[in-house]
Amino acid sequence: MRMHKTLVSAISAVAIVMGSLGTVQLAHAAGANAIEEGKKVAFNRKKGNCLACHAIDAPGASLPGNIGPPLSNIKDRFSSKDKLRAQIWDATANNPNSIMPPFGKHKILSDKELDLVVEFIYSL
Repeated sequence: MRMHKTLVSAISAVAIVMGSLGTVQLAHAAGANAIEEGKKVAFNRKKGNCLACHAIDAPGASLPGNIGPPLSNIKDRFSSKDKLRAQIWDATANNPNSIMPPFGKHKILSDKELDLVVEFIYSL
């Protein structure tokens, strides 16, 4: 009986660990998907259009602009996704002379699209 309880406890522990790993893998897959979806919005010439002004070192980043800074080392430049999101939402809040369109403020991007672009850009 004691061995049976020990075996059941061990199996339960393994199931919990495996379930946790599955959750981590799903979260990673969801994050990877958000990054890929954000890349699509960022590269879309009718939506984010980041490549019109920025060089981005990523597959498919053709014909980049040079008006804005290259989008690299983003985590060094923005300490959080919230700060990056605020910049994309309305760059003129930090720099009134910015030529970057206020993507959120002017509803160029939806909140969901803006969040996806943030996921992609923050991954650079």
